Parts: sequence; C-alpha cells; structure tokens
Amino acid sequence: MSTTPPGHPEDQPPGHPQRWLILGVICLAQLTVLLDNTVLNVAIPSLTRELGAATSDIQWMINAYSLVQSGLLLTAGSAADRYGRKKMLIAGLVLFGIGSVVAGLADSTGQLIAARAGMGVGGALLLTTTLAVAMQVFAPAEHPKAIGIWSAVNALGFAAGPLLGGFILNHFWWGAIFLINLPVVALGLAAVVALVPESKSPRGDRPDLLGALLSTIGMTALVYAIISGPEHGWTSGRVLATDAVAVLVLAAFAYWESRIPYPMLDLHFFRDRRFTGAVAGAVLITFGMGGALFLLTQHLQFVLGYGPLEAGLRTAPLALAVVALNFSGLSAKWTARLGTPVSIALGMTLMSAGLVSIATLADHGYGGTLLGLLLIGAGAAVANPAMAHAIMSAIPPEKAGVGAGINGTLAEFGNGLGVAVLGAILNSRFAALIPVAAASLPAALASAGSEEERGRITDAFSSGLETSQLVGAVAVLLGGLLAAALLRRAERADSAVAVSA
Repeated sequence: MSTTPPGHPEDQPPGHPQRWLILGVICLAQLTVLLDNTVLNVAIPSLTRELGAATSDIQWMINAYSLVQSGLLLTAGSAADRYGRKKMLIAGLVLFGIGSVVAGLADSTGQLIAARAGMGVGGALLLTTTLAVAMQVFAPAEHPKAIGIWSAVNALGFAAGPLLGGFILNHFWWGAIFLINLPVVALGLAAVVALVPESKSPRGDRPDLLGALLSTIGMTALVYAIISGPEHGWTSGRVLATDAVAVLVLAAFAYWESRIPYPMLDLHFFRDRRFTGAVAGAVLITFGMGGALFLLTQHLQFVLGYGPLEAGLRTAPLALAVVALNFSGLSAKWTARLGTPVSIALGMTLMSAGLVSIATLADHGYGGTLLGLLLIGAGAAVANPAMAHAIMSAIPPEKAGVGAGINGTLAEFGNGLGVAVLGAILNSRFAALIPVAAASLPAALASAGSEEERGRITDAFSSGLETSQLVGAVAVLLGGLLAAALLRRAERADSAVAVSA
C-alpha cells in the first residue's frame, strides 16, 4: 500500500508553499521532546549525588517520560486527526513547557518523576502532530524526502541529548537541562501560530480513552516488573503479580481495540506485512539504541571517569554520522538503490555491529567506542527513514495522526523497554558479581574499604555493561532480519497482485 495516489505527478496535490519552513518548525519542536529522552542520561551521577537517587529511581525518571508518551501517543494522534493538528501542536508545547519548569525546580526524586510524567503528556501531543503535519503539507512524491529529514532529527534527538546535557551540567546545575527547553518552547509557539496551517480529518474518530488507560497501565506494569526483578527476585510474589497484571491488561487492551468502531490501534493494520515488518524493526531498533546510550553514558562517567561534558562529546560522533548521511542525501540514495528491505537489514546490522564494538572494545580505549558510535549512526541513518516511511505508507492519509501515534508509540515503548531491560540485566550481573553491592555503583564505591575492592566493583560493573550491550546487539540484529523478511514478502505479494491485474 502506498500513500502516493494513482495518476501522473501533475495530478497529485501540490505541497504547501512554505512546507520546508514548516518542516523546520515542527522538527525544532520534535527535537526538544526527543532530547529529553536522553539528556537525563548524562545527569545520572549528579542526580545520584544531589538527590540520593538509586538505580531504580533513575530508571523511573527516564521511563516515566517515555511510558506516559507510549500510553498517550495513539490517543493524541486520534485527537489531532479529529480536532486539528495545529491545535494539538500548540497544546503540546504549552504542556511541555509547564512540565519543564516543574522538573527544573524539583528538589526530590518523587517530584522529578512526576514532572517527567507531565512532560510526557505534552511530548505525546508534539510527537504525533509533527509527523502528521509533515504528511499533510508535502506532496506525496516528496514524502520520502520529508520523512528522511524528520527521521534524521528523530535519531539526532537520541544521540545529541548526552552532548547537550554534558555542556549544560558543566556550567549549571542539573535543573538547567529542563529549563533550557523554555526558550525553544516560546520560539516554537510563535512559529506554529504564524506558519503551520490547520488540518484535520473530515471524519475523525473520537479518542479511545479506555484504550489509552489500558495501554498505559499494561506497559507501566510490564516495565515495573522488569525494573523490580533484580531487587526483589524474578520469581518473587511482587514481580510475578506485576507480570500477571501486565499480561491481563495488555490482553484486555487488544480485545477492546478489536471490538470498538474507533480503536486508537486498528488491529487490521497488522495484516499489512509492510506495516508489521516496520513495526518489528521500530521497536527493536529503539530498544537497542535507547538502552545502549543509557548504558554508554554510565560507562564513560562511572568506569572511565569522564565528566558530563567529556562524556557528551564522546557520544557526538553518533549524531554527526546521522546528520551527515541524512542531510547529504546519501542514505536516501542507498535506500533507493537497495530497496527498503535490504536497507533496513543493512542499517540494523551496522547498528548491531556498533553495539558489539562498544561492548567488547570500550575498555581498551576510546577507539572501539568511536567505531561503535559511527556504525550505530550509519545504521540509524539508513534504517530509521525506511521504517518510518513503511509505517506511514500503510496508513490512510486522513489517519496521519493515528499513524504517527503508532510510529511514536513503538519508538517510545522500545526506548523505555530498552532502558528497563538492559538496565535490569546490568543490575543483575552487577549484583551477582558483587553480592554486597549497594543500590548504585557510586554508593558501592563509597563503601569500598580498599583500592583493590574498588577495582573489583568497577570490573563487575563493566562486566554488566558488556553483557547488556551484547543483548541489545542481538535484539537489533534480529529486528533487522525480521523486518527485512516481512517487507520482502510484502513486496512480492504486491508484485504478484500487480501482475495478475
């Protein structure tokens, strides 16, 4: 299925005359939201020290933001289709700005977690409307190029967060990483009001509030079980009960979505192999990338001893690789030449190789980490645009908001699950090697009685990081192979239909 209508190019609707300027505006709003997915990673040592945050607290600070987005993205996309995408952009910017103020002034882990959850509400509105607006203001023939730029900003947000966070923390206190959002929010509001046209579906479905509630509860329970496993034991009553809640609620969510006439997740979309393949790839690429960056920033600071800015600078090559390949058009040319399935397989294989390089060579100097970052960046530059376009091409144009919500939900869920799962593997490995370790590496080091014991604790933490990175590498590689196989089958099926017609 394609979003490009039949007929000659001249029969297709023209794009908005200010479409490139509009794309710049919505990408600025999107970048701010995405930066907050990773900018907190580099502040982990500061938060651990100043707020007394344990590892589980840090994970909840990160996951509260992504999980709220995951639960609300589909509803936000449906609301944007029904009530207007420009209105939702403005509402999202306002809510995101308010949440940033509260987060920046928080003086406890509980307040920060609550503020991050509030920011997730605004972020959900912004992430769905940015891609939906791009699909509306560009002509169908320009969709791949526009989505390529949108995807580049998407990947850039994940990678540039540690760099921005490190720069801010080198000059200000940790709360400034949130307050820096305010000038961007103000600029974004003015630009959206002046430039972005209003658009909505003539027959938008009403929001699926129960579906949003069920999905949020189910995913929160799932991640809570994963985070709690190392501390309470994977077979403890608390963890097993939470697992049961997650399974039951997510099953109820799927049943509800299949029964109502206005589902926020139309299960019929999964009959399209192109959509299903892109979905599998989107979850696993963000699983590996989000979790790996969460672990890498800890390795650079806790193990190698770099400061926040130094750690951020050493992750910058990932972002530079994405920007260079996407904005130069090289990744788009490769995709056009190789085709979507091969491009996704190639991109995610490169990412997997990058994670292996970081896991196995990081302790032998920065060269192995640099190689891994460049491989991850090159892979993301090729795979991300192809997957986003595959998802959106399987969604009717009038459902652009819902399509963006599905794409964003998968990305946010994959990122949050990656942080939770890989963080849980790290904690389990660390606890197995250092049974008397405290709740976090800094606390364990502080309680060490000798340099020999400190070295043993650091080695155990490095071992946990290596194991976690390798798990992420396997997930990304499997996601690439699965997505490519499903997309190839979809192309063959489409070709067979075309020949028979």
